[in-house]
Amino acid sequence: MRIHNIQRKWLAVMLSFMFICILAACGGQEPAATDDTTENNEEGSGANGGGEASETTAVKLVLNWFPKSQQGGFFAADSKGYFEENGLEVEIEPGGPQVSSIQIVASGQAQFGLAHADQLVIARNQGIELVAIAASLQNSPAAMMFHEGAGIEDFEDMNGRTAYIQPGIPYWAYLQAKYDLSGVTELGYTGQHVNFIDDPNSVSQSFVTSEPFFLEREGVATETILVSESGFDPYNVVLFVTKDYLEGNKGTVQQFMNAFTQGWDYYENNSEEINEVIQVANPNIELEELAFETEAQKEFVYGNDAAEHGVGYMTEERWSTLISQLLELELLDDEVEATEIFTTEFLE
Repeated sequence: MRIHNIQRKWLAVMLSFMFICILAACGGQEPAATDDTTENNEEGSGANGGGEASETTAVKLVLNWFPKSQQGGFFAADSKGYFEENGLEVEIEPGGPQVSSIQIVASGQAQFGLAHADQLVIARNQGIELVAIAASLQNSPAAMMFHEGAGIEDFEDMNGRTAYIQPGIPYWAYLQAKYDLSGVTELGYTGQHVNFIDDPNSVSQSFVTSEPFFLEREGVATETILVSESGFDPYNVVLFVTKDYLEGNKGTVQQFMNAFTQGWDYYENNSEEINEVIQVANPNIELEELAFETEAQKEFVYGNDAAEHGVGYMTEERWSTLISQLLELELLDDEVEATEIFTTEFLE
């Protein structure tokens, strides 16, 4: 693998700067309590003539982005009462461009969070002790998108073209290291596709579950190459907690995981119902868009290892491979042990 030292150092600096900005944006808030357990004692008329005590543990889940189909299992768990059945009262907090789920969970303002696997490894390298407990998406939907008929069949075919890329994205650093992309002209990705549309020879970062939908509505036919085809394939929409919370609240974590499994199982065949719930939480998204994302992500959620082991499954091999890749890119200072950053204990 060809890795240029100057380029790698620059990427490492850029990524660290981005993390610092995120931490600063989310700072200045007082930490919330780790757990909030309420006990309701009601007199009943059962055979024993006494009352029954029921306990509900209040926790918060902060999403990786605004509510979308990629979090469908969590909204199913909430709306169908699976959280409640497992003794939990769950507040779901939306994510967004100015929201760091990692910082919010690390500071104790939420107990559960969603992020991507590479983000969790980099956070661990920075001293934030997080543990992944389930992966909603087995594979990454990240892709390079280009106009239909552009003649791109492999990543090196992007040479001689303009690529719209957000600086500091690990997968772009990986592609640059593995392939000769010296002929690519990089421009910053803004989330707007006007320039991409106007240039039929350009390429852009994308998610196959999202951007192709919007471009099709604009009358622009596109094709994509999944970044995972290069070998860089971190788990996506990963459920995580802090190491301290995990060690002190295993019962609550297990309850949450029970509801997680029930929610994703329900969403598989009842997505239309749950997508209406998601739209209530995110009025800016259309049901048509949610339907597209739901269909596009099915294999990511329910395929691969999830087909055999169930939704959320993770392996040490996948985590170790990711850690090695980030080390080679010099995005980590020291090696992180895979067994310290994930567990499937609560999926078994």
